[in-house]
Amino acid sequence: MAQSQNTTVDLTMPATMFTGLSITGSMMVGDRALEFYNERNVEDYLQIPWDQIDHIDASVMFGGRVIPRFAVFTKENGHFSFSGRNNHKLLRAVRDHIGGEKIVRSATFFGVMRAGFTGLFRRLFRRG
Repeated sequence: MAQSQNTTVDLTMPATMFTGLSITGSMMVGDRALEFYNERNVEDYLQIPWDQIDHIDASVMFGGRVIPRFAVFTKENGHFSFSGRNNHKLLRAVRDHIGGEKIVRSATFFGVMRAGFTGLFRRLFRRG
């Protein structure tokens, strides 16, 4: 049986983790860690302590009204993408533990394209 790192739980909600295939389960925000438990196999879980989170990148659409998914970037183990039933409420609960400066808005499609073209032109014209 999986042992939770949290002593108290602030919020629990159904969520989906995107790792190639989507895994449905429960997301728990507690006093010590952010935890995700698979609903089909309880032994398949993910626990991220608050001090291991580098930042959270939220995908924001329609002028900040909709957050379809967010990614948790850790200091050592890469990043994990999630989507909860109410991402606004989930990110507010996480913000109380890691601070608002670590929750950032991800780049839009056009922002990524603009950065790619700018980098390409800088490399081309720097050489010539």
